[in-house]
Amino acid sequence: MIYLPTIKQLQYLVALHRTRHFGKAAEDCYVTQSTLSAGLRELETLLGVTLVERNRRVVRFTPLGEAVVQRAWRLLAEADSIAELARAAGQPLASELRLGVIPTIAPFLLPALLPGLRAQWPELKLYLREEQSGPACEALGRGQLDCLLLALPYSCGEIEYEPLFDDPIRFAFHPDDLPDPPASIAPDGIDEARLLLLEDGHCLKDHALAACSRATFRPDQSVLGTSLHTLVQMVENRIGMTLLPQMAIDAGILSNTAIQTRPLASPDAKRTIALAWRPSSPRAEEYRLFAQALKEARVG
Repeated sequence: MIYLPTIKQLQYLVALHRTRHFGKAAEDCYVTQSTLSAGLRELETLLGVTLVERNRRVVRFTPLGEAVVQRAWRLLAEADSIAELARAAGQPLASELRLGVIPTIAPFLLPALLPGLRAQWPELKLYLREEQSGPACEALGRGQLDCLLLALPYSCGEIEYEPLFDDPIRFAFHPDDLPDPPASIAPDGIDEARLLLLEDGHCLKDHALAACSRATFRPDQSVLGTSLHTLVQMVENRIGMTLLPQMAIDAGILSNTAIQTRPLASPDAKRTIALAWRPSSPRAEEYRLFAQALKEARVG
């Protein structure tokens, strides 16, 4: 007789791989640490192999363990799609929805959208997870997220998506640094030595560089912001100039500052906000409905 791993055992395994800590993995799985450890030992006994090397300081997966984890992710995603089928068969947008949002969208868009969504879809249980684009796309592919609000263009693996709206990118500066600004800023007129950008991991950094339309653009890599709010404070204190999405400006990120903005004279000075999901998801029609609800809530 062939004994197959259980879904629970695979969940324990991928949780440990994600956290690299038995206690944190147990918390993520809502079990005790002893229960998780026992489940993993049972899995290794069942397979007759060692998947995880254990000592007091580090959790290390064997090469075979790494290979098993990758297959476990796919199996769990398929198992989750079975539950999605059942949810999709019921009333649309009346169940749980795990939504990922990137940091350059979440604080500026969600406060305006959520009240309208709650009013239109009162049965919707929306669980939000804010994460940078790369990890968020990985979480979507692994089935940890149902759908994702992100900014395009961005390489997010195999996804389907619904564009919501374009978000212009504007040049932001302190008036003392640019006392007689033109109506629009030509990218080749930007002093790259004074341009402040977000640190690596934020897709807005790539969008900002694309907006400059200069392949050789090399801003100062020694001064990078961890968030848009940090960049605003740097500009306010005349450390440099930056590029901001219109969404953040509309949400009041420049309130109580002297900072001014101008449009960029570039066809690439924008990003497209979109809702993305896995192509294999049986709830695709529900996500399209959700995308339409997001559009209507933003307009409203």
